Amino acid sequence: MSGYPPPGPPPKRGGALPWVIGGGLLGLVLFGAAGFGLWALLGSQTPGPGTGVVAGEDGFEDVRLFDDLPREHVPTGETVDYEQFPPVGGEHYAFWQNCGVYDEPVLTEAAVHSLEHGAVWITHDPELDPDQIERLAAHHQPGSYVLVSPMEGLPSPIVASAWGAQLQLDDASDERVDAFLREYEQSPDAPEPGAPCSGAYDGTEAEAETEGVDARMN
Repeated sequence: MSGYPPPGPPPKRGGALPWVIGGGLLGLVLFGAAGFGLWALLGSQTPGPGTGVVAGEDGFEDVRLFDDLPREHVPTGETVDYEQFPPVGGEHYAFWQNCGVYDEPVLTEAAVHSLEHGAVWITHDPELDPDQIERLAAHHQPGSYVLVSPMEGLPSPIVASAWGAQLQLDDASDERVDAFLREYEQSPDAPEPGAPCSGAYDGTEAEAETEGVDARMN
């Protein structure tokens, strides 16, 4: 009928808006669930005093990182029960172990003080092949912040430790030893990088027990 406006399109039943809103809500739910799963995964790997996470951003794998390590001094002669073995930080003696190469085990609580000053402590199985021990010893040079000593009961033949970081190794020729030293010797992540690693105790654990600490202070 020409006198009337043409009929319009049929009325829409709800239009696209409910679908947009519903899809958006569904997306938020899925995103939230995925985010929670990612948070749970990462949350389980958060570094702490009793846990470690594998680091990849340093350019090499298998470095375990630890955080929130105490730094208080304990009386000389007191044995600290460390949560990591070898320790990567924690309570320690008021004096440090001089950096260098030792043929016998050193005072653990003094060596931890050296870590606080930015040293890298390379421990090895006492029965490690002499050629490998010599290779490890070569990492210490006059003035360097490297401490090399044997230790019983290690989780691997060689363990390199810095304040808050540790790397377990099977062979002294592993290129990750050099990488670890480049990353962590005098690292700014240590509480007191640049503080001395000489001029304190240069004896062994056995000498501390038989002679006393003061006899080997220099």
